[in-house]
Amino acid sequence: MFCYNCGHILTSNDFCTHCGAEVRTYKSVMLTAERYYNIGYERAKVRDLSGAAGALRMCLKLNKDHVDARNLLGLIYMETGEIISALNEWIMSKNVQPKKNVADDFLDKVRSNPTAFEEMTTAVKKYNLALSYCYQDSMDLAVIQLRKVLSLSPKFLQAHQLLALVYMHIEEYDKAARELERCAKIDKNNTLTLHYQQELDQILSLNEDKKDIRKPRKKEENDSEAYEFNTYNPSSSVEPVIKPLTVKENTGISTIVNIIIGCVIGIAVSLFLIMPGRIQQESDKMNAKITEYSEQLSSKEADIQEKDAQIQKLEDELDSIEETMKGYTGADGTLNSYGYLLTAVNLYMTGNGNSLDVANALANIDENFVASTSDESFLTVYNELRSKIGAEVSKAYYDSGVTEYNSGNYSEAVRYFQMSYAYNEEDSTALYQLGEAYYRSGDLDNAINTYNEVIEKFPGMTNAYNAQKRLNAIEGES
Repeated sequence: MFCYNCGHILTSNDFCTHCGAEVRTYKSVMLTAERYYNIGYERAKVRDLSGAAGALRMCLKLNKDHVDARNLLGLIYMETGEIISALNEWIMSKNVQPKKNVADDFLDKVRSNPTAFEEMTTAVKKYNLALSYCYQDSMDLAVIQLRKVLSLSPKFLQAHQLLALVYMHIEEYDKAARELERCAKIDKNNTLTLHYQQELDQILSLNEDKKDIRKPRKKEENDSEAYEFNTYNPSSSVEPVIKPLTVKENTGISTIVNIIIGCVIGIAVSLFLIMPGRIQQESDKMNAKITEYSEQLSSKEADIQEKDAQIQKLEDELDSIEETMKGYTGADGTLNSYGYLLTAVNLYMTGNGNSLDVANALANIDENFVASTSDESFLTVYNELRSKIGAEVSKAYYDSGVTEYNSGNYSEAVRYFQMSYAYNEEDSTALYQLGEAYYRSGDLDNAINTYNEVIEKFPGMTNAYNAQKRLNAIEGES
């Protein structure tokens, strides 16, 4: 352990033997940071990634220059699909220890595989798109996008968690359970995963209780009821026997007459008593069939109308996808800003473009978003890139401004001098030349403001003296 004041090796004493600084509290803090690193390392070995990340962040709060903690935290971020955070940690690790740093190997692997880097970048964009679909309550489209995300980056933990939440929302609990199992394999003690699992268990338990309540009670033999219906059976009916009042001769003829009369009576009984009942019974059956078919037809028509409405809704959503994407990316510039930053990082790391190409990619990022965002990882990478290319880009823009100025293209010269000064605000010459370009273009208000800024920021310098002379000349002209 080295002294924070002079860098000399510390001994067991509570003070530095070289410079005399009190180091008791410093040594305690450093040892505590080392304990947190060891805790994070042990948790990472058993795939408790969220617990490991928490311990490592606590270690870095106590000792921001702990290189091993930053490198391990970057690996954890990469394992869960958070590429921006991983690059942020490795770049800061390189700033602390430029040489003999394992972060070089990690960054080289990213540089050597631009296809994988592009896939992870695309996965981040599609995840943001799926998130926007969730806000619009378009769960089907969100599921499609999240599946594409996981096909590109299978270990993207946040995508697995969001997909599980969507499945829970649309009541596909088996699929939600499988996604949560995959989350547990990536990070077994993640708090958000455990929370979703608890909610899913409660839902399944509640559904199981409802099924038990609705289960019908088994009838006992004594509970059964028998109903008997008295039905008319023509075959069992007894035909009336008409006996003559007196027995006369001609018995055969009377018997035949009686039979005919009985048949007539039977037919009459059938026509006036039995047949109406049969006709009514068949009519009731026919009416019941007609009612049933009508209900089925109405149900089918309702289903068709519902399907047509769903199809129309999906068609409207698909027709407005481009418009929605434009509105989303234009609302606060989030998606475009991250995309432009990743493009700039890729150009810088792979060496596929010079510093001006990186600067042009950064120039596409909305300045209002940079000023308002609270994403520390984004700002760290953004500012680090600007500082890396600042001097070279500032000089290139300055040279272009001088060329345009000498050619009489003062409006273009103003633009180049502005960009040159934006990348190096310590360059008084670029600021003074900006005022000269304003003056030559006839924009006296901006010229006066720029000359005053030179005098205020760089007092006593030659450019401040020249700016004062120019202001005196402008006052004399007026």
